[in-house]
Amino acid sequence: MASGFFAILDDIATLMDDVASMTKIATKKTAGILGDDLAVNAEKASGFASSREIPVLWAITKGSFLNKIIILPVAFLLSSFLPTAITIILLLGGIYLAFEGAEKIYELFVPHHHSKIEAIKETQTKEEILALEKERIKSAIVTDFILSVEIVIIALGSVVGEALTNQIIVVTVIAILATVGVYGIVALIIRMDEAGYNLMARSKNQSGFFFKLGQGLVKALPIVIKSLGIIGTIALLLVAGGIFTHNIEFIHHLFPALPDMVRDFAVGLVVGFVALMLFKLIKKILGK
Repeated sequence: MASGFFAILDDIATLMDDVASMTKIATKKTAGILGDDLAVNAEKASGFASSREIPVLWAITKGSFLNKIIILPVAFLLSSFLPTAITIILLLGGIYLAFEGAEKIYELFVPHHHSKIEAIKETQTKEEILALEKERIKSAIVTDFILSVEIVIIALGSVVGEALTNQIIVVTVIAILATVGVYGIVALIIRMDEAGYNLMARSKNQSGFFFKLGQGLVKALPIVIKSLGIIGTIALLLVAGGIFTHNIEFIHHLFPALPDMVRDFAVGLVVGFVALMLFKLIKKILGK
């Protein structure tokens, strides 16, 4: 009886050791997309009043967890019974990400009525602020959904051929780590200024180390947010381009002399602007 019990414990230990090894490999393969996810979501969660940053981020985080709950079982089922559907979903998601990236570049160079950041600054009433928050939260959750699909599929691809139990455990762990890790770091970034002000307030003199550290954090936040906005836009196009180059044979072998990153960015940019122009054309036709 005792030997049977210890045999079960040994099996469990072996399983967890295998899972840990596979999780480490899957984490390495998804590290790039996790970095893109961080940049994109930090940019989307910024720009709000200090009192609203954490509630907005928490709403996006809950949406991200819900995304994973939806994606994981569907991914396992499709991987087993209809793998082609995963590729189609990835390509559709790639078009959306490329569209978002191209729209940001378009708005940077082409005069337009209002950007989302300007809209945040100009809203006055509580109803306007809440409506704008709702819009940006929805946009962030949609983008998170697509990035989550990419993370799950890459993680799943790293454990193909393993037992289904191992696949489920590894991919689920990666999905949880992605959400907790990314949004935890985003929370730290967007609260940099609050931490800085607290350090300055607690410092006994303005020439002390903590006062200067707090001052540095306050001054650094706008630079970090602006940098993340740029990085987030580049990340959207890189992820989108990567989806197409990895899943469409013709594009994968296009311009082999170019570095992968340059090719992915170029493909994402082209797809994004084609999608943006089609969107504007359809919108104009429907508007008329």
